[in-house]
Amino acid sequence: MTTTRRTFIHTGAAAGIALGVSGCSNAPDTAQAQTQNAAPSGAAHPAIAALKPMTADARPITREERAARVEKAQRLMADNKLGAIFLEGGSSMFYFTGVRWGLSERPFVAVMPAKGDIAWVCPAFEEERARELVAKGAEVRVWQEDDSPYRQIAGILKDRGVASARIGAEERLRFFVFSGVRKELPAADFVDAEVITAGCRMLKSPAELALMQKASDVTIEAFRAAFQTFRAGMTQDELRANIAAAHRALGATGSASVSFGKYTAFPHGSIEPQKLQEGDVIQVDGGCTVDGYQSDITRTTVFGRASARQTEIWNLEKQAQAAAFAVVKPGTPCEAVDAAARKVITDAGFGPDYKVPGLPHRTGHGIGLDGHEWTNFVRGNKTPLAPGMCFSNEPMIAIYGEFGIRLEDCLYVTENGATYFSQPSPSIDKPFA
Repeated sequence: MTTTRRTFIHTGAAAGIALGVSGCSNAPDTAQAQTQNAAPSGAAHPAIAALKPMTADARPITREERAARVEKAQRLMADNKLGAIFLEGGSSMFYFTGVRWGLSERPFVAVMPAKGDIAWVCPAFEEERARELVAKGAEVRVWQEDDSPYRQIAGILKDRGVASARIGAEERLRFFVFSGVRKELPAADFVDAEVITAGCRMLKSPAELALMQKASDVTIEAFRAAFQTFRAGMTQDELRANIAAAHRALGATGSASVSFGKYTAFPHGSIEPQKLQEGDVIQVDGGCTVDGYQSDITRTTVFGRASARQTEIWNLEKQAQAAAFAVVKPGTPCEAVDAAARKVITDAGFGPDYKVPGLPHRTGHGIGLDGHEWTNFVRGNKTPLAPGMCFSNEPMIAIYGEFGIRLEDCLYVTENGATYFSQPSPSIDKPFA
């Protein structure tokens, strides 16, 4: 779907946006003591060195489940009177087919008709690699460097008898690809395919939930280990490296963004370089992927002893997160979740609405193969919750010039309510349950 907080901040790291990890309750209480936690240069901290891989038992999505996804998509196409949809490389292509393909100026496209098998279009010189990835015996049409890939895509749609039908373009399809196909099929009615892609992907299966649970478990353990490495004077880059190393030791690729002190009020971090000091609020927002499925967790704690003010705001944030979780159940409109969290914060004198000091953003986003995907806990979103939907629950209290507190745990909707993938932090000095 969209760029995540982590990738947004990672992209800006070269320009000075600093990243990292934070501290934990079972580390020594003082900055002086925590300075003694530093590992020898080039050596992994003992807490990270002790980690063991956790992902060996993760079960990838089966071919049978992917086939069932295509069947559901085709039912939705029939219900919405679409003749076909077409997709480029990305999370939706992977969701339906298991094929991963990077984007370039040369289109690689899957055409999924409402009836019949998926067909593929790829550069001729990539055909052999493509055939390694797609289903055995699948139709693959190629184009030479001086040919038109759009003519090949249009040819598939014509041969399927849908050249003048409603054709769904996957919402992340690049415009030049869409425009090229549209010129080849002037009689077709092109529409947004989100009703198909989101209609399938928003409702997670037990296998998907299991992969997301594994990703969440890995990130919690990576955070738990990396939180034992913080020390006075540590930079965000050092902490970021530690949390990435912890994820790797656990068998996953993961990352995190970190802010210290007053910069924790910036929801997506600051470009200012920061070093950890006694009494700083530390905010860590990170996650990993397991077979493509994402985790997204934020922990906020204090380096050393928390002040009364820090504790008061942290506890208010925890109440807001709990209020949001309490209203999650099938049939509840998404906006009601945001309203529940926001009420706690505004009743305490912050805000109102998106004003700061207060809660400056929505309460949560969908999550799955993308770190941010359909749909959102936000005002105006009347989409009713349904079993299998997955979201982050992350209200925030931003107080510029002081600090910010955000607690984030992801959840999935059940038949009777909701279940967390990660257990919320018990207290400001105990970030892990």
